[in-house]
Amino acid sequence: MKKTLLAAAVVGAFSASAQAQSSVTLYGLIDAGVAYTSNSTTSTASGSKNFRATSGLVNGSRWGLKGAEDLGGGNKAIFVLENGFSINNGTSGQNGRMFGRQAFVGLQNDKFGSVTIGRQYDSLVDYLAPLTLNGSSFGGTIAAHPYDNDNTNNSFRVNNSVKYSSANYNGLTFGGLYGFSNKAGDFANNRAFSAGVNYANGPLTVAAAYLERQGNTGNNNTSGAVDTSSSGDSVFSASKQRVWGIGGNYAFGPATVGLVYTHTQLQGLTGLNFNSTAVAFGNDGLKFDNFEVNGRYMLTPAVSLSAAYTYTMAKQDSTDKKPKFHTVTLQADYRLSKRTDVYLTGSYQHISDNEGTGLQAGVGAAGGMSSTSSQTVVGTGIRHRF
Repeated sequence: MKKTLLAAAVVGAFSASAQAQSSVTLYGLIDAGVAYTSNSTTSTASGSKNFRATSGLVNGSRWGLKGAEDLGGGNKAIFVLENGFSINNGTSGQNGRMFGRQAFVGLQNDKFGSVTIGRQYDSLVDYLAPLTLNGSSFGGTIAAHPYDNDNTNNSFRVNNSVKYSSANYNGLTFGGLYGFSNKAGDFANNRAFSAGVNYANGPLTVAAAYLERQGNTGNNNTSGAVDTSSSGDSVFSASKQRVWGIGGNYAFGPATVGLVYTHTQLQGLTGLNFNSTAVAFGNDGLKFDNFEVNGRYMLTPAVSLSAAYTYTMAKQDSTDKKPKFHTVTLQADYRLSKRTDVYLTGSYQHISDNEGTGLQAGVGAAGGMSSTSSQTVVGTGIRHRF
């Protein structure tokens, strides 16, 4: 009897020790509100005013599990499983995936960084996007660059990917990602790769990143790095998409200002699907140059104001037209607590020189692209984090 009690005590001690060195955290964010959209085009109406309930007008609603197990010697096993959903009807986002926002597992070392495998964000999202307004909680989806052409609003994630993320070396972080096509005999059919670097020193933060997708036309290989089906992640169906960008933020007192430039090049473009509006192209070429200036100001620890202006120059090969987009976004936010805030936000976009191109104005998260050359979205909502 004494031996049994002793054994139980030893097992209990080891279990407590293992539990102390491992952790699993449930977390999430819920963004719900109402919004007005002008000149909205849908499958049943054109040029209509749209008043609607919203989910994720600023930040996508999500819940997730993340965990770490201490393996000793500065090493950990880590994982993240993150679901995106609509608070309006409870359905899963990202084409109905259970863990469509992120799903990965890997190893982490305190000195050298981490290697993870799964469905993950690319390096533009990791390193450069946080310097844009749409890549932060101060602007989010409503502040996205036209059609999220540079993926700084993470419209798509990369499947079948292996990612390296460095440790923080006195403010310097960097990394890279490779997404496999998973197609036998066609290694480059729907693969993706990216790399990025970020350096933060006091009030200054600078970053640069590169992303390339290859061979992702139509439904040829929907099990590859990016879901290119009609209801998948990708905004563009193209044989190749290249994006690179640089940017910087500078903070002084309660204010932060930023400048970001990104360049996107699409080859073999056959389609665009954005805000429930599909546009067909005939194996076309399309370029975007996005110039964003942004700023935010903390009036008090609880009240913030933010704004961004993005000038986008596009060029279409088939028509030789050069459409121009002007996008302005404003947001006021009040924190009720550390986890809950309310916001008032709005965005206006105007496009010119786009006749015959198939391109339209379309504010991020608008719920339908514009039936005219301009579109305005104004919304208010509440965010709760847990």
